Amino acid sequence: MLDDEQPTTTPAHRPARNPGSQSALRSRNQQRITQQLLKGGPSTQAELARSTGLSTATISNIVKSMAAAELVTLTPVTSSGRRAMSVRYNGDSAIAAGIDFGRTHVRVVLANTGYHVLAEEEAPLPRGHEAAEGIQTASRLLDKLLRKAGISRSQLIGAGAGIPGPIDSRSGKVIRGAILPEWVGINLHSELQKALEIPVFVDNDANLGALAQLTWGDMGNALNLMFIKIGTGIGSGLILGGHLFHGSFGVTGEIGHVTIDEHGMICRCGNRGCLETVASTATMVELLSRGSEHPISTADILRQADAGDPATLRVLDDAGMAIGRALANVANLISPDVIVIGGPLTELGELFLAPIRRGLLRHAVPIIGESIGLKMSQLTSRAEALGAAALVFQNEPSSIIS
Repeated sequence: MLDDEQPTTTPAHRPARNPGSQSALRSRNQQRITQQLLKGGPSTQAELARSTGLSTATISNIVKSMAAAELVTLTPVTSSGRRAMSVRYNGDSAIAAGIDFGRTHVRVVLANTGYHVLAEEEAPLPRGHEAAEGIQTASRLLDKLLRKAGISRSQLIGAGAGIPGPIDSRSGKVIRGAILPEWVGINLHSELQKALEIPVFVDNDANLGALAQLTWGDMGNALNLMFIKIGTGIGSGLILGGHLFHGSFGVTGEIGHVTIDEHGMICRCGNRGCLETVASTATMVELLSRGSEHPISTADILRQADAGDPATLRVLDDAGMAIGRALANVANLISPDVIVIGGPLTELGELFLAPIRRGLLRHAVPIIGESIGLKMSQLTSRAEALGAAALVFQNEPSSIIS
């Protein structure tokens, strides 16, 4: 039935409602605003106007009434150098779980529709663990967090989950190229849904990191964003026009396998000289462990860099320049508003960001390189799990506001 048509029959217990009335229109507009807040997280009124297509006056009036009804919270912020009002949806009855599977860990967060973290915890996993072990650990951790936070399982509207590797959307299976080779061939969605018995949504962890920057991070008006996660592997997620970009079958953002040195080392993907072979934390650890009595860790890289160790600084500089070069190739194609660096090295800040910026500026078209915002993620190791929770709100808004 079209919006301006009258129903042919009306149940006796309910008065006829005119879908074209002013009150019905206002209700639909409020629902649009609510859905956008659930999908995009806290936003300024100007951002809501752009994303919903509603006028600023309509947004202002509806937000004012929603605030009076305590459906949203208004907070003064600065946006693009101007004072603005951030609108946050007040939701605490609907809860989403975000799960981040890593090579040696699983992290679970519980978040509500107001984008507040209610509980979170990380558990270690042995290197080379099987998928079943990782999923069982995540299930136990979720149950533990629900008890700890006093949350009923019935409040869970779903769980989002990410894995460091590509997922073929046609088959739903983890495919070759994942940092967790033991997971290749499994259908993460079906296996996780079977274990948790709630709706499940899955994606590559770098995609979830990008989604987290858009929904949980302070990205201002950025609608085109690139997130690159630098860890044992290197992957990226793309937000184009305000939405995650998945390509034709879900495998995108494999920037770690861009060729940097055609005569370089053989990569785990089978090619030679990929970015991962020169700039991943695994490569840094290998280089800096040579001649050392004990293998170093990523934590050691952070400590040694902070102490000004020459070898560590050189490794970081070389890696940063290579990363910047790879980012320039992507930037020249899509010209994003901002590029966000994530992963365990974000604590290094400008120390690592500076060589990345030099590589980007050297290899990008000048006007593109100079126009892109380059920053470290402020979400640290939580980004992928937070993005996984946001993925639920992106896919289940009707179950929250119906």
